[in-house]
Amino acid sequence: MLCYNIDKDCRPHGAAVVESAQNGRSFCPAALPPETVWALFQETDERKCFVMDEALLKQALEFGKPYTGKGEVASYIPELSKADGRELGICVRTIGGEEYHCGYWQRRFTIQSISKVINLAMALEHYGFDAVFHKTKMEPSGASFNAMSRISDNEDIPFNPLVNSGAIAIVELLLPLGLDHMLSSVRGLCSDKYITMDEDVFKSEWSHSARNRSLAYLLQSKGLIDGNVDETLLLYTQLCSLSVTAESLSNLGQVLANGGVQPETGRRLLKEEVVRTTLTMMLTCGMYDGSGEFAVRVGLPSKSGVGGGILSVVPGGMGIGVYGPSLDSKGNSAAGQKVLEYISRTEKLHILDRYTRHPVSTSETF
Repeated sequence: MLCYNIDKDCRPHGAAVVESAQNGRSFCPAALPPETVWALFQETDERKCFVMDEALLKQALEFGKPYTGKGEVASYIPELSKADGRELGICVRTIGGEEYHCGYWQRRFTIQSISKVINLAMALEHYGFDAVFHKTKMEPSGASFNAMSRISDNEDIPFNPLVNSGAIAIVELLLPLGLDHMLSSVRGLCSDKYITMDEDVFKSEWSHSARNRSLAYLLQSKGLIDGNVDETLLLYTQLCSLSVTAESLSNLGQVLANGGVQPETGRRLLKEEVVRTTLTMMLTCGMYDGSGEFAVRVGLPSKSGVGGGILSVVPGGMGIGVYGPSLDSKGNSAAGQKVLEYISRTEKLHILDRYTRHPVSTSETF
């Protein structure tokens, strides 16, 4: 089992680790007592510590910046085309309470498809596993996020809850909760009381929602939407139009990294099994038809949105929020992915790195 040490100099000394374990700055994902934490730490090698600071984030942004010119801002929702594709920012929140940020980390943008993570978690929390996965599978689709072909006559239900068709089906479960309840939940999970619905983006998205409307009626024809299609699609679009920052996303990631508990308050916001399912879906399906390559290169549960955001989670460690509105052909932040790849490789954060016996060579290229 991997024990993370958040002390900035990452010194593998017993006293430092025990002291930090008591004050919350060093920890083991299983929340073991200090003597066990130290025993586990002795069994790991020094490279399995990670050092997170703003110098590292600046290096990561510098690595990612050239890729802002290799994508384009979303234009199928006209209001999103007003974003500056050159902007790039990141915020990190550890479960020990530290925050690091760089670049345009406070820029407001709409959450778009990252809302699907919250929608999935809330549906699981309120209605349970069976109700959710009665409406959608748990498999990568291998198609674009708004594809209709994957729920054609040959498929009865969408492939997963993180593509548009699956997410629309899940949102119908949330109709009894309503927008006000969902907005309050989003603010709580993101520790951001300033999250509101961006009216301009909502109007732009609502007036250009023909494809999602077609998906919704196709879902209704298959019995996956039982009620009013317009009400379901309205709530879905409203939730996509909520304004967040990279910091908001890092706060959400922090809660997910900590098993559903908000570290500063100690309040449980999501059940452990809800977090486990949600993170699994993020890892396998969160980057659309780029999820496989992203899992190889970065190896962290993540979810992207066409507003330019990426939410990433280091389980037991930290939440990461990235903003970079220049998108690749799959709808993922082009530069944001490179920023995360740099951090993951530099700090060995890939979820399988803990099982690797040999350190990455310093000469390795990205």
